[in-house]
Amino acid sequence: MSAPIAGTTPSPKPQRHKVTGDVHLLLRRGNQVLFGQRQNTGFEDGAWHLPSGHLEADESVIDAVIREAEEEIGVAIKQESVQFSHVMHNSSSSGRMAFFFTVRSWEGEPTNREPDKCSALAWFAPDALPDHMIDYCRAAMGHIANGTPFSVYGW
Repeated sequence: MSAPIAGTTPSPKPQRHKVTGDVHLLLRRGNQVLFGQRQNTGFEDGAWHLPSGHLEADESVIDAVIREAEEEIGVAIKQESVQFSHVMHNSSSSGRMAFFFTVRSWEGEPTNREPDKCSALAWFAPDALPDHMIDYCRAAMGHIANGTPFSVYGW
């Protein structure tokens, strides 16, 4: 590396961008997908959204979606049942990588296990989604329906 020229200040290196990872579950029963209606979260309360959550330290995205399924809707999912559907680089909260996975086989009956954050569960067809949804989730559902594996949202 060469020394800076006398009288100049080296430019600072740009900061590395840090993103939060989150996972979203498309639990499919036939042509329908399970959604929960948000409440008491302080963000988009009343909106319908997929079961989802943040990636924790030392956890793969597959392990995270399996954990979130158990925590939020009480179903057990095997790793081999998790199918990648989409990844979205979302600008919210200074940057997120949102991973969407489809599951068609699980054990247990979906139940609302977080009634403090979720007022209801309901099944919707991808071509008849509810009116009130979080925007990036609606966009991702469109990309998934079109078979698009990657998108950028809000940048």
